Amino acid sequence: MSIVDDKWLGKIYYGEYFVDVIFGSSNGMVPVQEGWFHHAREAQVLGLGVLVIDPTELIWSKAFIQKRFRHDGSDIANIILKQSSRIDWQRLVAYFDAHWEVLLSHLLIFRWIYPSERDAIPSWLLDELLERLNRQRELPPTAARICRGRMLSRSDYQNAVEVWGFLEAKGKCDNDQ
Repeated sequence: MSIVDDKWLGKIYYGEYFVDVIFGSSNGMVPVQEGWFHHAREAQVLGLGVLVIDPTELIWSKAFIQKRFRHDGSDIANIILKQSSRIDWQRLVAYFDAHWEVLLSHLLIFRWIYPSERDAIPSWLLDELLERLNRQRELPPTAARICRGRMLSRSDYQNAVEVWGFLEAKGKCDNDQ
């Protein structure tokens, strides 16, 4: 195997053929975790049995990919559309933890994209996240000027940190659920 990017991607070559081995998200926010394999299911790929990531972890792995030229939001909307009954919504909320607003944003855009399919998202989940938003709105803004945008795209929010004086929020999303 050759490592293409040490944060997330390797390739295995067999002549002109290759397979991507993905071990994290391209921005380094979401590494593949041991717990993911407990929820994977076996599928046949080219006649071989392989483990396929559960839609819950697939959404989690794509949620922070929001760059100018690469945005996985449409993948998330389509996963919700086609796999909502297989998503473990409680586990998904636990993955997002302090980054629940990112999940809420994906859920709201899903509802806008597929208005006839709004029931794909459990009501209790929207209620919970909107309640969190309402409680947060009652709090004063943070004293420090913080930019979390670089968790989504290092380059697209570079000016906020380097020119406009925002502090860069650092963090990893490493819940092992």
